[in-house]
Amino acid sequence: MAIDIAILFFEASLLSVSYNEAHTYFGYHGVVGYLSHLFTSVFGQNDFALRLPMILLHIGSVQLLYLISKEYLKEERERIILVLIYMILPGVISAALLVNMTGFVIFAIFLFVYIFLKHDEGLITYILLGIYLFLDHAFFYLFLGLFFYALYKKRSFLAVYSFILMSANLYLFGTDIGGYPTGHFLDALAVYSAIFSPLVFVYIVYVLYRRFLTGKIDLLWFLATTALLVSLLLSLRQRVHLEYYAPYLLLALPLAGQTFVASYKVRLPRFRRGYKLLFNLALFFLSVNFILVLANRYLYIVLDKPKKHFAYDNNIAKELASNLKNSGVICVRTDYKMQLRLRFYGIDECDRYKLSFVAEENENSKNVTVSYMSKPVYTIYVTKVNKK
Repeated sequence: MAIDIAILFFEASLLSVSYNEAHTYFGYHGVVGYLSHLFTSVFGQNDFALRLPMILLHIGSVQLLYLISKEYLKEERERIILVLIYMILPGVISAALLVNMTGFVIFAIFLFVYIFLKHDEGLITYILLGIYLFLDHAFFYLFLGLFFYALYKKRSFLAVYSFILMSANLYLFGTDIGGYPTGHFLDALAVYSAIFSPLVFVYIVYVLYRRFLTGKIDLLWFLATTALLVSLLLSLRQRVHLEYYAPYLLLALPLAGQTFVASYKVRLPRFRRGYKLLFNLALFFLSVNFILVLANRYLYIVLDKPKKHFAYDNNIAKELASNLKNSGVICVRTDYKMQLRLRFYGIDECDRYKLSFVAEENENSKNVTVSYMSKPVYTIYVTKVNKK
């Protein structure tokens, strides 16, 4: 955990606020919008304070996953390996750093599952579900999965309560079903593979299917399977925001760990080679991805078009603001998205200077370049506006 936290803080120091994050921050959107304001009011308006709530939520999620996995994995070594795999999943790294609802939803779902496993249908379970009703649309799929679980277990009160919460959540936040039907099924599979890595995602789907055939289905199975099936069905007609669904699929990790360990241990040592190969390949690809995330700025060296970099939207703004300040520019006029990002770093909006990608033919236009690893990745011109 200490190493993980140190890495996350290092990565946070390299990132710039993206437009979506700035929109969440300045618009007080969702729980994370208020959390980020709370932390920046205490620690100052900077990237560390902005991302600290997400890192803390990530730490809590790791602890909760470890506790949840005690119900599925007997040995501590197995639980620690599961937690390690969780921490280096591409989607989890993003959720731990980026200011959006994904990190909070992961923590909230893990918290509910942990409490449910400890107290079942206790009062605290119903209170927690009632709170989740008002927080975000993403919890609709928690209520939906819980509804199917209650029907399967023939728990009438839980089924009715879940259905009421599901309906109320739909009324409060609406639905993301709309627009003209367009197929994005393959896109959804590609995004899931990017979030979990291809081998891990395929194995999770296999485990969910296998447990369905064997009848070994519980709360985690219902929550993960419901979110996966709904997202894939919707992707047949529209582009799906998988940040609403992917957190639920993370609940399948303890199930996958339990299935893998059981299949591995039941075989004689000479028949375990396939499982060792599968595990080592998955860990290898996850490790390579993790290293690429850590050294992501070096990728700019080999990319012809910097905008193709996966972290491009979370780069540029901080360095651009610093360069502008060094040039004595503390306010500019530019496009709305960059304007909002620069605002976080103390560059306000005004009509004295303007930013444009084309230099004007006068002495008032100056070049401002942002470079990573000595390679220019962003060039813009700042022009002083002469008012007559």
